[in-house]
Amino acid sequence: MELSNILIAGGCGFVGSAIARAIAEKYPRCTITVIDIAPPGSIHKIPPQAEFVRVDVTSVVEVEKAIQRARPTTIIHTAGIVPVLAERFGRRMQSAVWKLNVDGTRIMLEVSKRLGVKAFVFTSSCCVTIDDMRLSYRNIGEDWPTSQTSLIYGESKAAAEKLVLEASCTEMVTCSLRPSVLTGPGDYQLLPAIHACIAKLETPWVLGGGLNYWDITLVQNIADAHVLAAENLISTRTAAGEAFFIQNNEPIPFRDFCLAIWAHFGHIPPFTVHVPVSLAWVAGLLSECYTWFSGTATTLSRGSVRDACHIRYASGEKARRILGYEARLGLEEGIRLSCEDYARRLGIKLPEKPSLKAKAT
Repeated sequence: MELSNILIAGGCGFVGSAIARAIAEKYPRCTITVIDIAPPGSIHKIPPQAEFVRVDVTSVVEVEKAIQRARPTTIIHTAGIVPVLAERFGRRMQSAVWKLNVDGTRIMLEVSKRLGVKAFVFTSSCCVTIDDMRLSYRNIGEDWPTSQTSLIYGESKAAAEKLVLEASCTEMVTCSLRPSVLTGPGDYQLLPAIHACIAKLETPWVLGGGLNYWDITLVQNIADAHVLAAENLISTRTAAGEAFFIQNNEPIPFRDFCLAIWAHFGHIPPFTVHVPVSLAWVAGLLSECYTWFSGTATTLSRGSVRDACHIRYASGEKARRILGYEARLGLEEGIRLSCEDYARRLGIKLPEKPSLKAKAT
């Protein structure tokens, strides 16, 4: 069945705008309504056919008005707060994160069901599981339990996902997608943080063995997965009540991922020093203290050390089997496109394009 009338909550953001563009590309006649707290910007563009409506998803009144006006068959809910790197490992933003990620999702679900929406796709996160960094996550599946005690982002997404999956019923079917760490054109967190290491002279330092594998998802691929999920829920409904890990299915050592990004900007670390995790943890603590005294931002903290040394990659079998998802854009090409986009935003020109296969030691 073709998608005909879709509302995307958080549709002006990194993921939401990519989904809007993917729907417009595949279904040019589909009616697309984008709701968000902020209007579309120059970086995360929405397609011309999409109508923007300013809505605070934590307001029942505003959500009701938007859904009554659009009368969508399907809602894709991407609205949420992803704490910036400096806030990811603390609790200062807990109230704001919980209000939008959990309370906003509850409101979207309740109003959608009451007003006759037939399908609801939720943008969750792999962090529902992997934000509990006490464990390593090697090729995990959806049967792994979500963590109720981890970082604030993972906790909030786990709570919101639980609401979504429990809401699935005959009248309104739901499913949840769990993208891994995201990058792609318009990336405002991961790639900028890795690129900033060049100016800070942090690129030679390798935390731990440097062989911990990560999943990466390109934003174009997660957009495709949302389209597939929406198609499933209005046709076969085999995804109803289910959660799916979504990634490029190309696990890569986090160090190699960083090296590939730096190489696109013409930087190769002049030397390599492996720092034991315990020593890096102490350095992270000292860096936090310096940051507190100086008021400057840092990419190194105790949390970022654990994060950078973490092993986390998932199986894509369930998404392939039920949704028919396969990554359309490979990781090497995706990194290139991401770096080219970020270079344009910085107003600089990249040198010759390197190959991801040509890794530095």
